[in-house]
Amino acid sequence: MRSREQTLLQHLGELRRRVFICVVAVLVGSAASFVFFEEIIDFLVEPARDLDLGTGGELIYTEVTELLTTAIKVSFVSGLILASPVLVYQGVMFVAPGLTGREKRYLFGFMPAVVLAFGGGVAFAYYILTPPALHFLLTFGGDVATPLIRISNIINLMIRLLFWMGLSFETPLVMYLLAQLGIVSARGLSRFRRYWVVVAFILAAIITPTVDPFNQALVAGPLLVLYELGILLARIAGRSRTKSKAVTSA
Repeated sequence: MRSREQTLLQHLGELRRRVFICVVAVLVGSAASFVFFEEIIDFLVEPARDLDLGTGGELIYTEVTELLTTAIKVSFVSGLILASPVLVYQGVMFVAPGLTGREKRYLFGFMPAVVLAFGGGVAFAYYILTPPALHFLLTFGGDVATPLIRISNIINLMIRLLFWMGLSFETPLVMYLLAQLGIVSARGLSRFRRYWVVVAFILAAIITPTVDPFNQALVAGPLLVLYELGILLARIAGRSRTKSKAVTSA
């Protein structure tokens, strides 16, 4: 009993140490990002620069603390991105002792793919999804009212779009991992395809800030393609599991 308590205390101590390292990494990344918050904000609002914002292309703020809180939010999100390698490393090293060799290989092998998939989703949202969505929002009813865009509003919109599209691009990897672990199969995922069409358009309606069918289809289309890619990866994972079982039984 005493050894169990000692082991539990050791795990808690290790967890506390790794959480402390993560917090320090985020704080350092956020502090470094705060120095360049103007450049980060310019990058986030760049897709709207070519549109007429009604103020000569300039953003506005209507509250005394709005610009400061926006700068802090942007710096914190950027700090999370900068600290993400440290966060992932600390998380992996904490759970690694309890994993088998096969699970460790999957985990370490998936890390670069996860980063690339998320980056692909962010790039898609920034370069393809955002410009037409902002164009629709900022030109709709232009004869009725002039858009005066608050900086906090457009920054929150951009962060939401970039994050959720980056997360959506992880779909094939999640499907592959579940198939590799035997939780799902390519056949079962294929049967779910008809329901995924509905799910994709529901997600598109949640992710996109507009209500027009064009921008929602612009999100739903890649989600459908990603699901098909996930089925293909699940089929590959199923064949790999079959071969490994055959080798083990032999």
